[in-house]
Amino acid sequence: MARKPEIRVGIGGWNYEPWRETFYPEGLSKAKELAWASRQVSMIEINSTFYGSQKPSTFAKWRDDTPDDFVFSVKASRYATARRVLAESGDSVNKFIHSGISELGEKLGPIVWQFAETKVFVPDDFAAFLDLLPKEVDGVALRHVLDVRHPSFMVPEYLALARQHHMATVFADSDDYPVFADVTGPFVYARLMRTQPTVKLGYTPKALDDWAEAARTWSQGQHPADLPRVEAAPKAGSARDVFMLFIAGAKEKAPLAAGGLLKRLGWAPVAD
Repeated sequence: MARKPEIRVGIGGWNYEPWRETFYPEGLSKAKELAWASRQVSMIEINSTFYGSQKPSTFAKWRDDTPDDFVFSVKASRYATARRVLAESGDSVNKFIHSGISELGEKLGPIVWQFAETKVFVPDDFAAFLDLLPKEVDGVALRHVLDVRHPSFMVPEYLALARQHHMATVFADSDDYPVFADVTGPFVYARLMRTQPTVKLGYTPKALDDWAEAARTWSQGQHPADLPRVEAAPKAGSARDVFMLFIAGAKEKAPLAAGGLLKRLGWAPVAD
């Protein structure tokens, strides 16, 4: 029997000092922040891996500190993506893939390959880079999502290339990066980056209602009608997993926004 598609909502990281005032219970030790946060949201994007390698034992500890039904997305190393010639990234890609991420096992969600906002789409070079990304490591299947941040990627040629490799494209609800909701992979990965410091939950109730509806629409294999696109929306396809992260913007509001969206989706925090 096919697995039922999942909608997961979360935050970026778990060590953020303002959350000691707005998210974590008073007196909670820093060593227990991940264990507590992972019971309030259904996924977390690991950002530290973008800046440096982590030990296999660290990934194993993160795995063991979180509930059974939990997923980490992992941001890939910047040394693989911050290059003039992406086709020369093989060693950096290999080092990251074999850094210990497989220790997460079934809790390993999408790997996020984030490119600089100055990185222009060069079709042949980008295609060569995608060829470097493996489908599995140590028997753990890998799902890749491309966080492209230059307007030159908003072309059919890029969409076709990502689809050819069965890789998703980040949808960014952003004031700073290209906003296009064309689906290129077997799942949807949205980074919601417009949390406001003066709004109780970061996003207004109406906005959270709309994102809940968008998540359901994506999950059903359909396409939200009110989001910008490069190409016309295709016919509905297969049901798919959806990952939605509240990240950037007024970061102190991210856990509140995630909680508000999860409540609208009928998800409740995990009891100890």
